[in-house]
Amino acid sequence: MSVDSSLSREFTALLGRYTANTRLRDTLWREISRAYSAQGRHYHTLAHLEHMLYELRGFQRKVSETIRDWDSLLFALYYHDLVYVPASDKNEAQSAEIAALRLGEIGFPPRGIEKTRRLIRATQKHMAVEDEDTNCFMDADLSILGQSREIYLDYAKRVRREYAMFPQPVYNAGRIKALRSFLEMPAIFKTRHFHEHFELQARKNLIAELAILNAPLPLEPP
Repeated sequence: MSVDSSLSREFTALLGRYTANTRLRDTLWREISRAYSAQGRHYHTLAHLEHMLYELRGFQRKVSETIRDWDSLLFALYYHDLVYVPASDKNEAQSAEIAALRLGEIGFPPRGIEKTRRLIRATQKHMAVEDEDTNCFMDADLSILGQSREIYLDYAKRVRREYAMFPQPVYNAGRIKALRSFLEMPAIFKTRHFHEHFELQARKNLIAELAILNAPLPLEPP
């Protein structure tokens, strides 16, 4: 089964809990599929959504305190990168507002709409919050950072391709700033599960990429 078909099946089942309108369900999926398959996307694609879904389901299986609002979290997953313009600081806000509009069309409860909006906006800065669903969602979004070196380097190359319009010195400066911001966090991953599985490898990967970009390296991970 392709990534598109597996995610489509999951999304259709999710929508089916709130609307019987099959035409609307098809329309909403096509919007998502087109956005994540757009020309110029190399990392923020349907494969990214599939990876996040895999990590979130793993969290549910392994952690005794499960996600409280699974449907809001799933809707946030599908919509969180719907708008993606490299170097823009409005992607998350715009994606959140589109999600709110679409969820209103299917009659999703207002409380769930507001939570979905907050989940999406939280991925802009990835700062720890009191709501553990949000921390878990942010951790799944960043879980690529803690994968094997090979997978991480492929991710880094894909991000560079998304910023192909910028010359190397300009890209390097922005990327170095982003990598350092993660390394300066007391903890990249906010939940115990993701921290235990990915924190150490993520810091090693980030430092390795800084070396590739010829940046001064911290003496050791904080």
